[in-house]
Amino acid sequence: MTHRAVSLVDEAKAEGARVHKSCAALEIDIRTYRRWKSSSTADRRKGAEKHVPRRLTEEERKKIISVCCSDELKDLTPYEIYAILLDRKDYIASISTMYRVLREHDLVHFRGNTRNRTKTSKPPERVATGPNQVWSWDITYMKTDVAGLYYYMYTIIDIWSKKIVGWCIDTEETETVAKRLITVTCKRENIAPGQLALHSDRGAQMTSATIAELLEDLSVTRSLSRPRVSDDNPYSEAAFKTVKYRPSYPDRFDSIDDAMVWMRKFVG
Repeated sequence: MTHRAVSLVDEAKAEGARVHKSCAALEIDIRTYRRWKSSSTADRRKGAEKHVPRRLTEEERKKIISVCCSDELKDLTPYEIYAILLDRKDYIASISTMYRVLREHDLVHFRGNTRNRTKTSKPPERVATGPNQVWSWDITYMKTDVAGLYYYMYTIIDIWSKKIVGWCIDTEETETVAKRLITVTCKRENIAPGQLALHSDRGAQMTSATIAELLEDLSVTRSLSRPRVSDDNPYSEAAFKTVKYRPSYPDRFDSIDDAMVWMRKFVG
C-alpha cells in the first residue's frame, strides 16, 4: 500500500499537481507521505498490518503449546520450563514468548486436567402469603453496665405480618434457650405439623443439632441462609436495628429485668 501511495503522489506531482492535494485525495497526511518517501515505506500507523521477519510459524506455536502442556511440564511456569529446556540444550522460545502464546490460548493458569466446575444454585426462596407460614429468628447483644458482659435477646418474627411472635432475654447464648423459646412460641401460635418454615442465619445456635432435632420433632422446616452471605436474614436484622435506634433505647441496661421491661413495652 505504501509503495503504491508514494508512486501515485510522485506521478501526480510530475504532472503538475500539488502534493498536499494529492495526499488529501489518498486520505493521508502530507507528513506521512514525506516520511514514507524519505525513509522506509512501511506503514507505521497504529493498527496497520506489520511485517515481522522473525515471526513464529504456526508449527513453532503448536510446539510451544505441546511442550508446555505435556504431562511432565504442565504444572510448571514458563520460567521453570525455560530453565529445564536450557539444561537439555533445547530452546523453543523465550520466556516472554511462551507467556504470550499461552495467554492467547488461555493456558497461563493450571494446564492439567481439572474437574468440571460445578454450578451452584440459589436455595429456594421462602415466600409467605399469610401469617405463621415463614418465621425468621436471630439473637442480638444488649449492653450491660459491665464492660464485656451482655444480655442476649432472642426474637422470632413472622415475615408476613412483621409481628414479633416470640422473644426472650437471657444471660447466655445457647441452643437450650433457643429451643425453649421456639417450643413455647409454636405451642402458643398453634402451629400444625408441616405448616411452618423457620429461617435463620448460620450461627452456632441456629445450626446446632439440638435445634435441628427440635424442628424435626415439631415438623417445622428448617431454612438456613447461604454461606458467607450477609443479607439472607433481613427481617430479623431490620427488627434489631429498629429496636436499637429508637431514641428511648438505653445505652446500657442495669439489670436483665430492666431489659425485659423495656423490650416488653417495645413489643407491645
